[in-house]
Amino acid sequence: MTKHEIARQIAGKRGIEKEVVLDIVEELMRIVKHKVAAGETVYLRGYGCFAPRLRKAKIGRDISRGTFVEIPEHVEPDFKPYPDFKKLLYRK
Repeated sequence: MTKHEIARQIAGKRGIEKEVVLDIVEELMRIVKHKVAAGETVYLRGYGCFAPRLRKAKIGRDISRGTFVEIPEHVEPDFKPYPDFKKLLYRK
């Protein structure tokens, strides 16, 4: 599913123009991206949280060359779904 498909579904359900909904979705994503990049955690209650995660330096392997490479310490985005979200995924 793409952002445009999400905007189209919300617009159809709420009776709002798709372009307005798309702007709101884009702004939400921009805010989340910038807050996490700034080291903050963004909590979306009932959905999950986006947080920066520090990955320690380690030695990796370049399998195409058969050599070892050092992967430096770095920060990457992390998403943790809330329990209700997880339940939807693990229902059988």
